[in-house]
Amino acid sequence: MIQDKAFTLTIDENNLAWLSIDVPGEKMNTLQSAFADEMEEIFVELESKQDKLTGLVVHSTKPDNFVAGADVRMLDACTTAAEAEGLAAKGQQMFDKLASMPFTTVAAIHGPCLGGGLELALACDYRISSDADITRLGLPEVQLGLLPGSGGTQRLPRLIGLLASLDIILTGKQLRAKKAKKLGLVEESVPNTVLLTVAAQYAAKSKPKRKVSTKEKLMSGVGRGVIFDKARKQTLSKTRGNYPAAEAILDVIRFGLEKGMKKGLANEAKRFGELVMTSESKALRSIFFATTEMKKDNGADAEPQAVNRIGVLGGGLMGAGIAHVSVAKAKVPVRVKDVSEKGVLNALQYNYKLFEKQRKRRILTRAKVQANMNQLTGGTDFTTFSQADMVIEAVFEDLSLKQQMVNDIEQNGKSGVIFATNTSSLPIAQIAEQADKPENVIGLHYFSPAEKMPLAEIIPHEGTSEQTIATTVAFARKQGKTPIVVKDKAGFFVNRILAPYMNESAHLLLANEPIEHIDKSLLDFGFPVGPITLLDEVGVDIGSKIMPILVNELGPRFQGPDVFDILLKDDRKGRKSGKGFYTYKGKDKKVDETVYKVLSITPNQSISAEDLALRCVLPMLNEAVLCLEEGIIRSARDGDIGAIFGIGFPPFLGGPFRYMDQYGLPELVAKMNSFADSYGERFKPCDVLERMAENGESFYGK
Repeated sequence: MIQDKAFTLTIDENNLAWLSIDVPGEKMNTLQSAFADEMEEIFVELESKQDKLTGLVVHSTKPDNFVAGADVRMLDACTTAAEAEGLAAKGQQMFDKLASMPFTTVAAIHGPCLGGGLELALACDYRISSDADITRLGLPEVQLGLLPGSGGTQRLPRLIGLLASLDIILTGKQLRAKKAKKLGLVEESVPNTVLLTVAAQYAAKSKPKRKVSTKEKLMSGVGRGVIFDKARKQTLSKTRGNYPAAEAILDVIRFGLEKGMKKGLANEAKRFGELVMTSESKALRSIFFATTEMKKDNGADAEPQAVNRIGVLGGGLMGAGIAHVSVAKAKVPVRVKDVSEKGVLNALQYNYKLFEKQRKRRILTRAKVQANMNQLTGGTDFTTFSQADMVIEAVFEDLSLKQQMVNDIEQNGKSGVIFATNTSSLPIAQIAEQADKPENVIGLHYFSPAEKMPLAEIIPHEGTSEQTIATTVAFARKQGKTPIVVKDKAGFFVNRILAPYMNESAHLLLANEPIEHIDKSLLDFGFPVGPITLLDEVGVDIGSKIMPILVNELGPRFQGPDVFDILLKDDRKGRKSGKGFYTYKGKDKKVDETVYKVLSITPNQSISAEDLALRCVLPMLNEAVLCLEEGIIRSARDGDIGAIFGIGFPPFLGGPFRYMDQYGLPELVAKMNSFADSYGERFKPCDVLERMAENGESFYGK
């Protein structure tokens, strides 16, 4: 029999009802508006038998997930706010019926229980979760520019209190079972083998009576107002007003607590509908769809081979970070080689500190820390490198050194081993030109710190085999990265579009704009850090090495103001040397006023924040279009993901290409030409952009 329904109701010999969820044809359970009719039939059946039933357990028959949320595709089909509001109201009505059942209801949760899935569980009287690592509970709607629309903003604060709820809903964080139990979100966290047994025991209990705690009583009235005011202030300092969902969440929760559940739900649905239609939510949803699509993309016409063991060359911060994601995420043994024992030791200590941090946060047990460290070995020779399926090189940016590494691995590694170089600027073809098997050489560019930054650029040269590309893409994904395949040309994609942005910030600085004004303007635009702070973080010395390569390979438009040599002569490398544009004392940083004298600058703010931000961003957009035209990136989608995950291009704008579409290409070209007249030829729009604007084209179509 072919299953065509997502919900199935059965009643056992003890008159306990079991409502199982298994969305046909989907790997994960997601809620869809079409299910409302299915659920209505089930509610009718439950009501007809309510006198006989002892309780109800809601569970999933998929092996590794409860409900991963609502199907986001439904929202893209909405053409008006009212339509989206109707979807939310329909979900609310369904869960209200569940909440008002006369017998006890229990959600048995194993695997992801997110968004609409958690709202479903919140409508039950009790929640029992498995203690498995894959079990996660959360309301991540804010990450899509939305708020929970099926009762989440109203039920969660009433269950676990205001402060804990704000922390969960405003951040979209996902809780492990242990934390969920501590907060009172679930009653029990048990092994998956006994999950349904324990859920059945709870279903036999009487319905719980909600008690208002003393802490909650104290939070009513004035106390509640103080909490909301503080939360709003903290939220705005993070979002800078660019993410309307965060403020809407605060408004909706407060309204519900003050006006009652019924009015709260109506307001929740209304604000949900409004948010669905915002440009910010549309952009954030586009990122969600793009990353989902990319998970199915091998990057080449070949099946990836298994990578069961890797070698890492270089025990510095990058090498240590690569080793970490390989052990922690990809779950493979790693051998680190460095020229010195000290380098190896540093890499091992770096990893131990990261694992210990997780242990202190109770994410890992002591035994798991030890097990992870056992997967990590190192030395100054090529011991066990003959067993590695892939070797990732993270040594200095020196062509002859990297070519020597290729030669060493071909001599000491096994036949067919993939050599992946983490170069950030050197062409891969040059690194591979002396290789016996250039088809096995590929670029695998991580961003610093490698254990945190989500992007990896995969760079095949012309001779790299399809098999090598597919295997490298698949392994980067196992490491928890979002990989994009880019063409082998200086700067690849991310550094190439970043360079003109950084150059323009230097032009502005030398035009006497204050450091704080430059950084704050780009923070307000939506970047996670300002460009001057970024240069301090990356290192002035690194910038000084990359820029000449880009100028040499790509031409004079990459020539920025000559500030690197002046700063380096004054021993200003940035944060690493404790001195750059800022001074650093512990976590505190402030502008080092003496840097103005070193650069012969008299700071004087004269440009508006909006114009300043555009001056930095427009050359980046122009370069992104050239990268697409030259085939450096394969699509606008890859460019948007690369810019967001690689340099923190504002996610609420959807990436450079979506932002250009939204801005309007004719308007963008006019603005660039206006800036070219005022500030110089470097703002002139490229031919492709002018042609597209003239023909009414866009990057994503209508």
